Order: sequence, then structure tokens, then C-alpha cells
Amino acid sequence: MTLALMWEAKAAPGRGGELLEWARSMSLELPCAPLRRELLRAPQDRVLVITWWDGPYDADVPELPDPAPDLIARPAHRWRFESVEA
Repeated sequence: MTLALMWEAKAAPGRGGELLEWARSMSLELPCAPLRRELLRAPQDRVLVITWWDGPYDADVPELPDPAPDLIARPAHRWRFESVEA
């Protein structure tokens, strides 16, 4: 079974580049490597990190921490999804 973790945050005004670099460095510094990772950005300085892991929905896998409060416009959102394809 494959688990996908999604982490999304919106940068504080004018700090989109900093949030993107923070998310990049944090996703590379996880205590163990995911099967796959992807870093995406969207208008309004939103940043999305998706990591894929081998395990069930409730697997104990590392997640990105919360950024410094002054770097974000609102708390980060997190979601878990499990693969339904064989």
C-alpha cells in the first residue's frame, strides 16, 4: 500500500520565495527518504509538498514541521491519502 502526504502553506506577503526554499530544504532533511517527493507552487505564494511512502494510511512517517509563524499567512494544511490502485 502507498501513502501520500500532502502539506500546503500560503506565504506571508512578499515571502513566497522564502517559503518555497524552506519547504525544499525541509523536504530534503526528513529523517528518512520517501519513495518520491514533489514540490509545487501556485499563485498567491502557495507551496505544496507531496511525499509518497510505503505503508498504510496510518503509517508512522515523518511530516514537514510548521514553518516560523512570520513566514506564513495561515497555518499549514496537511492531508493523508492512500493509493487505491493495484
